[in-house]
Amino acid sequence: MKYLITIATLFVIGSMVGWVIELFFRRFVSQKKWVNPGFLTGPYLPIYGFGVIVLYAISNINFGIENQILDVVIKIAIIGIGMTVIEFIAGLIFIKGMKIKLWDYSNRKGNIMGIICPSFSIIWLLVGSLYFFFVNPFLVNALIWISENLIYTFFVGLVIGMVIVDFAYSIHLLTKLKKFKETQSMRYEEVKTMFKNKVKELRNKKGEL
Repeated sequence: MKYLITIATLFVIGSMVGWVIELFFRRFVSQKKWVNPGFLTGPYLPIYGFGVIVLYAISNINFGIENQILDVVIKIAIIGIGMTVIEFIAGLIFIKGMKIKLWDYSNRKGNIMGIICPSFSIIWLLVGSLYFFFVNPFLVNALIWISENLIYTFFVGLVIGMVIVDFAYSIHLLTKLKKFKETQSMRYEEVKTMFKNKVKELRNKKGEL
């Protein structure tokens, strides 16, 4: 039970904090406007939730290496690789399975299928390093405290429930769009815009009848 609470809490924290990070990144760096990032409607990005779980697991695993500096270097290297792998798997699932591009690195050097690229792998490495040195020690203590105060797990369960419902709604929206038009890989912002325009068009037609 304790491990389940830990994993669920890490997922919720990562999903919500990741959403905030992506929101500001798109506003001030990539797209220069306020855009709800990700596939879901609500303020959470599951890919970051899984990422934080991986960060926590790698940071606290014991590799049995006596040299502390070497142990830290290996853990950070694995973190960088692990985050890149998560990004690639998630991107592949959405592009191949749902024909949606949640991000696109096609214009960056050394990219693979527009899903991952060296520059962002370096960013993940830096983010992982910051997490390892500055976040993980506090998060370990926070998880111990939460596990001893189970009332706070209600909030964790509530958010996970919202994520599940939100995911079902987003899949439903995508399925409806595909009834109107077969699409190749598109950014999800474009998918939502097309769907809204199609709904408005149908409403206008009904109003004319």
